[in-house]
Amino acid sequence: MREHGDLQYADRESGSLALDLYVPERGSAAPLVVSIHGGGWQSGDRTQTGDTLRLVDRGYALASVSYRLTDAATFPAQVRDCRAAVRWLRAHADEYGLDPGRVAAWGWSAGAHLAALLGTAPEVDFGDPEVHPDESHRVDAVVDCFGPADLLAMGDQGSDRDHTTADSPEGKLLGGPVRERSERARRASPLTHVDGTEPPFLVVHGSADGVVPREQSDLLVSALADADVPVTYHVVGGGGHGGFDDPAVSELVDGFFDRHLM
Repeated sequence: MREHGDLQYADRESGSLALDLYVPERGSAAPLVVSIHGGGWQSGDRTQTGDTLRLVDRGYALASVSYRLTDAATFPAQVRDCRAAVRWLRAHADEYGLDPGRVAAWGWSAGAHLAALLGTAPEVDFGDPEVHPDESHRVDAVVDCFGPADLLAMGDQGSDRDHTTADSPEGKLLGGPVRERSERARRASPLTHVDGTEPPFLVVHGSADGVVPREQSDLLVSALADADVPVTYHVVGGGGHGGFDDPAVSELVDGFFDRHLM
C-alpha cells in the first residue's frame, strides 16, 4: 500500500486536524472507506485502525480521521469535522487515486455515532462547510459498530453507567446534563434524522454491551427498516462493547463494502 500520513484537512481554533490515508498500489481509482475512531468523543485518535487496514489488500483506500474531542469543542464540532474530512478527500481524490463517487463511513462507538450522522443527516445545518464547500459530504454506505443512536433514551436502557450527567461522555458532548439539553440531544441523535434517503447501513452490536445499550441499535435499525432503507443487523451473542471474537463480523463488513462500493 501507499501510506500518506498526517494530511492536514482543516484548521480549527484548537489546532489543525489531520487524517492518515492508505491507498492500494493498484492503478485504478479506489473506493474509499472513512474510518472514525471511538472513545466517548473525549479520547482516542486516528491511530486506532484495528483490523481495518485489511481493506487496503481488498482494493479499498482507507482514511482514518481525527476530529475535535470534547475538551476542545462540544457538538456539533465533531460531525462538522467528519464532514470536512469527507469533502477534503473528495477534493483531493485525483491526487491520491480515490474514487469520489464511492465513499463509505465506518465507525465504532462514538465514531459509529458520527458515521451514522454522516448517513442520516447530510442536509442538516450543523454549520457552514468552510472546507471545500463545493464538495459533497454525503456517503454511499455506513457501517455502525455499537454506536449511540438516541442520546435521550440511553439513560433509560439499563447501561452500566449513567449517560445523563454533565460529566458523562454524552453530557460533555452536549455541554451539560443530557435532559437539560434535550433539543441539542435530539439534533445529535442519528435516529432523529432518519427519513428514507439514507444509504445502506450495516449495524453491529453486542447483546451484552454495558456501555452503549444494544437497544440503541435496535431503535436505529427499526427506524431505517421502517423507512425502507437497506439495513443489515448483526447482534453478537454475549458480546460486550466491541472486541468481538466473532469471525462473522469481518465477513459481514467485507461483503457489505463489496456490495455497495465495489
